[in-house]
Amino acid sequence: MNAVALASLRNRPVAFTAAFLSVFLGTSVVMAFGAMLDTGLRPGVPDSSRTTLIIVASVVGGWGAVIVAAAVAAALAVTTRQRAGELALLRSVGATPRQVVSLIMRENWLVVGAAAVMALPVGCAGGLALLTMLRDTHQVSADVGYRFGPAAIGIGFGIAIVASMTATRLTAGRAAKRVVREALFAAAADRPRMGRVQLWAGLIALCGGLSCAVLTATVIDAGDVNALQSVAAEGCIFAGIGFALLAPLLVGAAATLLAPAARLAGQSGEIALAAIRQRLQRAATPTMPVVVVTSAATGTLYMQLITNSVHTSMNSGDRNVATLNYVMVGVISMFAAVMLVNLIVVTLADRRREFAQQRLIGATPRRLLGLACLEQGLTLGVGLLFGTIGALVTIVPFGLRTTHRLIPEVSIGVYLAVIAVVATLTMVTAVLVTRHNNRADPIAVLRTLGS
Repeated sequence: MNAVALASLRNRPVAFTAAFLSVFLGTSVVMAFGAMLDTGLRPGVPDSSRTTLIIVASVVGGWGAVIVAAAVAAALAVTTRQRAGELALLRSVGATPRQVVSLIMRENWLVVGAAAVMALPVGCAGGLALLTMLRDTHQVSADVGYRFGPAAIGIGFGIAIVASMTATRLTAGRAAKRVVREALFAAAADRPRMGRVQLWAGLIALCGGLSCAVLTATVIDAGDVNALQSVAAEGCIFAGIGFALLAPLLVGAAATLLAPAARLAGQSGEIALAAIRQRLQRAATPTMPVVVVTSAATGTLYMQLITNSVHTSMNSGDRNVATLNYVMVGVISMFAAVMLVNLIVVTLADRRREFAQQRLIGATPRRLLGLACLEQGLTLGVGLLFGTIGALVTIVPFGLRTTHRLIPEVSIGVYLAVIAVVATLTMVTAVLVTRHNNRADPIAVLRTLGS
């Protein structure tokens, strides 16, 4: 079984490289913030510095760990789901469900183990850089020494293993339990409905975001800015995660609503919508990081801008909170941006056979590029729309509570910048990957992929 797992890794380099990068980067981020806990718990650290370090590790690191876990789970679930055809063939030649699950688990154990080990030096360096930033901004005493210890390593490995293995087990188990005929059909088209676990998780996350909005608007003392921010910031993160988990439903609804407008784009628009409807899970995959980064970055940044406009003079505590907000936005945004590029590459690379077949029946590279851009444009629009709604879960109640205005008087430039960066990353990646796929000879591609 180990030999089969290694052979599978060699034959699917793109998918497993994407999974490796997700685990590697995610574990590095979690370890960097976990090192702040190790550093803060060292003997002799001043109380004020200890408090700051523990807050950074628990608040920013905690939310970072949640998003990293969700991203790692999504990446591994995508790579497992893309192998539906291979798993169906294994079942058809006599492999038992237990053998199929065991094969996939061993493959991902190899990927996760290698990525987590290689993340150790990067996480250590990231933690040192984070501590240096806290020292330079005078939030931590310059005498505080750095420590990368059991908390960083344990939390990093724990998040990587639990998130990846849980996602792999659920996805592989669902695929392995199908009868052979159903498995072969599922390999040709996505499931028409979302899994119940994903659906309920998304609804629970949305309820959590709305609860934070209600608490911010009605319960939390408006004079306690730190408490108000801590609850309000959770709203956009919860809402972003919730909408991301519900992305297949949202993309499917958008495809249905836009069906009449697609006719205006001619055959390309109709083909793009048909492709999205046929494989909603695949089409919705890049939408997830778009929603998360738009919601978290926009909500948190505007929350801080509103605070700065109301409280023009900031003490050291206020500066600490502002730094935490900016660090959280930076970490989440960078990781989500990497995941966005990663998932687009994996999704489009998996369509090499489809593109090659379309070229053999007369489709030109330019037309295929247009189709890919239309599909990515639709999913991007859905992600930006619901990411904006998720950000409003924080902005509206926080603005009402602090400025007594539904729409606070702050610049729209930050929002436009977030939109521009996300849109540029999405479309540029889609164009580059599609052009790369189109440069290959279609007959050679089909021969290589065994079609």
